[in-house]
Amino acid sequence: MYPHRPDLFGLPYWKCDTCGNYVGCHHKTKDRTRPLGNIPTKELKNARQHIHRILDPIWQNGKMPRGKVYAVIASQLGIAEYHTAEIKTIEDARRVYAIVKGLAA
Repeated sequence: MYPHRPDLFGLPYWKCDTCGNYVGCHHKTKDRTRPLGNIPTKELKNARQHIHRILDPIWQNGKMPRGKVYAVIASQLGIAEYHTAEIKTIEDARRVYAIVKGLAA
């Protein structure tokens, strides 16, 4: 799925043959083919990517450690753990987007 990313190239994914979209797997666990979330629609995939464009610089630039960013998002969503691949609806994406925009400000 990521030929330009040697660190991701060989990892397992679930892919929809109809739409071509995919979701990665929990490859660092015993069940390395368990999906990280659901296979998104094109609209949801775009929303997830947009969230990452705002979310990733927060931890990459050292504003906040990555684990803390994800913990804050999870806490504000009222869930135990957060992963972008688990965003299932555009409404969910809007909620996460608002949280991430607040963290990036």
